[in-house]
Amino acid sequence: MASVARRDVGVEVVYAQLEATRSDQPPAYDVLVDRISHDVTCYQPVLKIAALNGTAVINNPFWRIADDKFFNTALAARLGVAVPRTVLLPSRSYAADINAQSLTNLRHVDWDRLIAELGLPLFLKPHWGGGWKDVHRVTSKEELLAVYDQTGRLTMMAQEEIAWTQYVRCLVVGQEHVRPARWDPRRAHLERYTHAAHSMPPLSAALEQKIAEQARSLCSALGYDMNTVEFAVRDGVPYAIDFMNSAPDLDVASLGEEHFNWVVEKMADLVIRKALAPRTAPRPEWGGLLR
Repeated sequence: MASVARRDVGVEVVYAQLEATRSDQPPAYDVLVDRISHDVTCYQPVLKIAALNGTAVINNPFWRIADDKFFNTALAARLGVAVPRTVLLPSRSYAADINAQSLTNLRHVDWDRLIAELGLPLFLKPHWGGGWKDVHRVTSKEELLAVYDQTGRLTMMAQEEIAWTQYVRCLVVGQEHVRPARWDPRRAHLERYTHAAHSMPPLSAALEQKIAEQARSLCSALGYDMNTVEFAVRDGVPYAIDFMNSAPDLDVASLGEEHFNWVVEKMADLVIRKALAPRTAPRPEWGGLLR
């Protein structure tokens, strides 16, 4: 907020105030930056109404609740971005009113074939979620079945492990500005950027450029104006691992001062540009989104 205010370009920035919202009286903001609707879901329909009436919502509220990690993996492959081999699994359990007749379309999972296709170790992760919640690395069939039995009504994916030598998390703002940063998911949350910067080999100029281009391509396809896009590099090939972060971690404690200052300035540029642009209401047609 301070970064926008000190530029003195005629854009006022405040924390949005929302209450019981009428469908014919959307919030009166030119731009809304959404950092919380993934947890406070009652904000989601309000953001869609705001967008329908010309507010620029960051990130796109229509696409944000429509995508998922399984679909995104297929989308990345369609864009020419390497991804781990991925399989969607039926849920382990269902609501009380679901019975055997409701599940006649499902066949039993052939776990031996799945392991043969993906190899071991592999990852089990929810098709929708973030923060590494309910993500498991399994090393045997017995461990895979034991973990799967604990997943309840979650929809899980099984995904090939990419044995990487470099791991990169790209900070993306405005679908154009990309800052690739070495990042180590094995470390504690507040050490992932700082530790990797000292312990992981640097990226070549060509690899960094390729990763930045692919991050832009993914964010453009998803309609995300702020995102973090993760790549695991194996044998010189970047594999997109996680890029569904509509409210990405942008905290100074985890990013560090340099990354944080970069994000603040780029986000200020983006917010000002959208605030000064003519208001346009989107046409949230799924065909247009998928193109």
